Amino acid sequence: MPLVSPSPQALFTYGSLMCKDIMASVVGTPLRSTPAILPGYRCFCVRDEQYPGVIFAENEGSTVEGIIYHDITPHGWARLDRFEGEMYDRSAVTVRYDKGGEARVYCYVFRPQFQHRLTTTPWEYDDFLRNGKQLFQNQYGGFKAID
Repeated sequence: MPLVSPSPQALFTYGSLMCKDIMASVVGTPLRSTPAILPGYRCFCVRDEQYPGVIFAENEGSTVEGIIYHDITPHGWARLDRFEGEMYDRSAVTVRYDKGGEARVYCYVFRPQFQHRLTTTPWEYDDFLRNGKQLFQNQYGGFKAID
């Protein structure tokens, strides 16, 4: 089955942007969202940071849980690109919805030239909520890039 172009208005998020309040502050408005899974990728902690990066996984069966946000405007994309910064590429990926079906959407994938900054520790959303979210919101430079 041929892959279609990604939806120009949908983004799969797997890290700090899974928090609806953070996503709304980045794009400037609350967005409709849907749980999804990104097959064929793994999510790791970035060294000395509160946020993760996803990379393509060589081994079959790897998945990343996340959220798709819909109806992102061109203004929202511009803010997201500045927020994510140089370590990420906005790439087209195929995700599976929790309730079935697939979609072609965008995802910020960690660039190969920065992969040395990833640890081997899987990133955990619940741990981020408990121990890293406040620190991330206070320290991450991407927030200054969108002001």
